[in-house]
Amino acid sequence: MSKSAAFVGISIGACLFASSTAAAAAAASPPDLAPNPSVGWAASPGPFLPPPSGPGPVPALDVRHASSNAGFFERGAQPIFEMGNPDAPILQPWAKEQVRMRNEAILAGKPGFTRQASCWPVGTPAFLLYPQQPVYFVQTPKEVVMIWQGDHQVRHVYLDTPHSKNPKPSWYGESVGHYEGGDTLVVDTIGLSTKSYVDNYRTPHTEQLHVVERFKMSPDGKSMEDFITVDDPGAFTRPWSGSQRFNLERSPLEESVCAENNVDFFHYDVVPLPQADKPDF
Repeated sequence: MSKSAAFVGISIGACLFASSTAAAAAAASPPDLAPNPSVGWAASPGPFLPPPSGPGPVPALDVRHASSNAGFFERGAQPIFEMGNPDAPILQPWAKEQVRMRNEAILAGKPGFTRQASCWPVGTPAFLLYPQQPVYFVQTPKEVVMIWQGDHQVRHVYLDTPHSKNPKPSWYGESVGHYEGGDTLVVDTIGLSTKSYVDNYRTPHTEQLHVVERFKMSPDGKSMEDFITVDDPGAFTRPWSGSQRFNLERSPLEESVCAENNVDFFHYDVVPLPQADKPDF
């Protein structure tokens, strides 16, 4: 072999090695969920999106009649509280009854506000369904912190660490996570309080609830989708999946204190606001 041919071979090999090394480094780099402190993520309105196939979340009872306040201004449609379908095949009998009872109360004229209207923490995964307030991320080598602007509620995700043997139930549970593929944050959550709900239909769960999320950023970094898998044999007949979409929102984290802005105009169930003489957990 000539010296020039050998040199070319070495050069090509070096280029291939450098290319593979760069690709590996890129794959190992975590997604930048917070390029600066003024970047938040705004959720899309509506319930969880169903998966392409397989069991999905509890669907709306009747999407034709569901309308938000925005729908009133756009189409003149009378706003009503969204109701879940109690006949969803994923629901255990007692969970079906819980959803049905809430629907009957709404149809009887009673309010069906979601939990955040009363300044309660909404839990996991229901916090993904609140489009009015963005979520901000803080990333460190050992932890990812999610800060929901509404009432400044905080969720901690501890990276590359196992779950506790017996986590004490809490509003957002015990979340552990890791990065995958350079564009995805995987979060595994257990230890969720049964005072929270799975969605805005007040679908209940037990302390067996196990939620796995995959926050995946788009290639251009302007949108993100969270694919969730929910497993709770105490409340559901089978594991089910769904997703929520977020859009990049460039605005600083604002002060938003729920109790200071929550006024009882109509004596709805937004009052009394939660009060406690001692910690809940």
